[in-house]
Amino acid sequence: MKKPTSGGGWQAIRYTFQKAREAGGYWKFWKAMRSKNACKTCALGMGGQKGGMVNEQGSFPEVCKKSMQAMAADMQGGIPEDFWKNYSIPQLKKFTPYQMEHAGRLTQPMLWEEGQQNYRPISWEDALGRVINKLKSLAADETFWYFSGRSSMEAGFLLQLFARLYGTNNVNNCSYYCHQASGVGLASTVGSGTATIVLEDVEHADLVFLIGGNPASNHPRLMSTLKQVRRRGGEVIVINPVIETGLVNFRVPSDPISLLFGTKIATLYVQPDIGGDLALLYGIAKRVLELGGQDQEFLDNHCENTAEWIDFLQQLPWEEIEAKSGVGKLQVEDIAQRYIKAKRVIFSWTMGITHHAHGVNNVQAIAGLAAMRGMVGKPGCGLMPIRGHSNVQGIGSVGVTPTLKQAIFDGLEKEYGVQLPTTPGLDTLGCMEDAHAGKLKMGLCLGGNLYGSNPDLAFAAESIQRLETMVYLSTTLNTGHAHGLAKETIILPVLARDEEPYPSTQESMFNYVRMSEGGPRRLEGPRGEVDVIASIGEGVLENRTPIDWKSMQDTNKIRAALAKVVPGFEKIADIDKTKKEFQIDGRTFHTPQFPTPSGRLILHHHEIPELKGTGENELRLMTVRSEGQFNTVVYEEYDVYRGIDRRDVIVLHPDDCKRLGVTAGQKVTIQSSIGQIDGFVVHEFTDIKPGNALMYYPEANTLVSRTADPQSKTPAFKGVVVTVRPT
Repeated sequence: MKKPTSGGGWQAIRYTFQKAREAGGYWKFWKAMRSKNACKTCALGMGGQKGGMVNEQGSFPEVCKKSMQAMAADMQGGIPEDFWKNYSIPQLKKFTPYQMEHAGRLTQPMLWEEGQQNYRPISWEDALGRVINKLKSLAADETFWYFSGRSSMEAGFLLQLFARLYGTNNVNNCSYYCHQASGVGLASTVGSGTATIVLEDVEHADLVFLIGGNPASNHPRLMSTLKQVRRRGGEVIVINPVIETGLVNFRVPSDPISLLFGTKIATLYVQPDIGGDLALLYGIAKRVLELGGQDQEFLDNHCENTAEWIDFLQQLPWEEIEAKSGVGKLQVEDIAQRYIKAKRVIFSWTMGITHHAHGVNNVQAIAGLAAMRGMVGKPGCGLMPIRGHSNVQGIGSVGVTPTLKQAIFDGLEKEYGVQLPTTPGLDTLGCMEDAHAGKLKMGLCLGGNLYGSNPDLAFAAESIQRLETMVYLSTTLNTGHAHGLAKETIILPVLARDEEPYPSTQESMFNYVRMSEGGPRRLEGPRGEVDVIASIGEGVLENRTPIDWKSMQDTNKIRAALAKVVPGFEKIADIDKTKKEFQIDGRTFHTPQFPTPSGRLILHHHEIPELKGTGENELRLMTVRSEGQFNTVVYEEYDVYRGIDRRDVIVLHPDDCKRLGVTAGQKVTIQSSIGQIDGFVVHEFTDIKPGNALMYYPEANTLVSRTADPQSKTPAFKGVVVTVRPT
């Protein structure tokens, strides 16, 4: 498969027509994409009351392959009735993520019981009865509750409220396996765990740092914004161990000039070693200081720990920076010079920063680098974690965390006249470990693929198998439905966001709240998430709480509670009437006043960890997404932008192939400290830095240990030390 010279372009347009045909025709697909519902994929945000394919600035058309892939998947027909008889559990375990996703929509509750070979359909009455009776039989802390970012804020709020009134704080979400390190790192520096900017700030920046991410594949609509930055004469510095095609050149399909001639994205492309970001970030800050480019007034008047920070940078040896980052001093000098010259700078990052055992330290270092020149707390400048799922931030905002923010805790107790549990709740990895230890008996997953999202897949499967009951609320099948089986496993089919019978809300990574209007159901059988949660709440808690659970099927009532309980959400109470979407107050910083105890940005510094995987036959491995997938969902088996036509590969630089004695196309065994994969194929790739390797997530998660950042509990999906040998 030939690697293209640019991202986007005509192939993206052809793909649009292909997806439209798959979804039932061009007009049908157009109407679905233009409906007043928030985009189902990345948190960059699109849609809502401005209509589909419109961003927060009102720009049209803003669309990408990710949103079309998700829409086409939701427009599939139902899974045929004979599917469940034809495919046993052992057969389903052989399905790839692609095959699971494309089996069709779930339309009826399904049950698998230990000792059986197949799932079997059951009625909604039976399914909900089983869930309710099981919950009634257990102690609350024998259960855990996992939330995907594709659900609405209403569903997230209602389910976490139910779990706490049921009696447990084992409430967590998918961000623990992606951007939790961003939230913790930002909260510890600027006092707020989300982006400090709005979309307009990015549009007006004259330098954007893009660190440890590949938005050309995973957040394609951001490329339109980066195009505008470049067109105005601004710069983009990309820091990534792999040269990604779309970050070098991108053809924005909605812009005729860009489509025809392409847009150069990166003005400077820097390739550190995997795990070398912390050393590099400190190195840039040190060189800015040596060149006298720091904003001393900002550091003195708007930061804490300034003297310690500057002393740390001064004492840091260049030899250590170069050895632990894999980047030479001359290139660090180039970055620093460009940074000093810029007047409005945005720092953005994704999971190349957070997926490390020192992920929080990485985020704190980015904030420190921004503070060096006062590039946070003023218009056109700031910190921008590029979040994944469309509502993962909103799920966290409405209380889906083991420990509630005090304001929400107090608000809930006051609003409902209840007493909430104060026992420590488990994070996502903690739930898996306690399930493995036999301390947990039941789990409930609101969307997502908990099994596939985990490190150490063998351990994850064993953990879920030791549960008595697992309940999945899902729209389509995923690998968790085959491998993540408890003794009793129930799948409850739910409606997609744009076919729910009530309006719902979502929050973008820019702290912008949208309203989705829902729409007509496509298939008979699935029920709305809020409907299902309220039914379970009514059945389990009955008259034990002052909440009328049946009435909570009305999302207007849930939003009224959100307005009273969640700080900054006051405007959500009547959003269904006003149709006015809004920015959440208190999270955007255009003046250097931060919600920390002192009102100042807090600077942190840490010892730089040794670079892993430097042994003679070792490699540093990072797990990545392909251009044809979103999170654990695989829409296409091929990866267009990297020119790879399969997923069972390990991507190596030719120098490493020669060093390890393997050749392109050869089957190899890949081994880490906790797992082994046999029979994957070597793909030679000159655009990856030697000494580093790339494999696709979630297939490579078998090799990823449960080592996690101690502050955020985010597993280290990057920097896995592996060896490779011929099979």
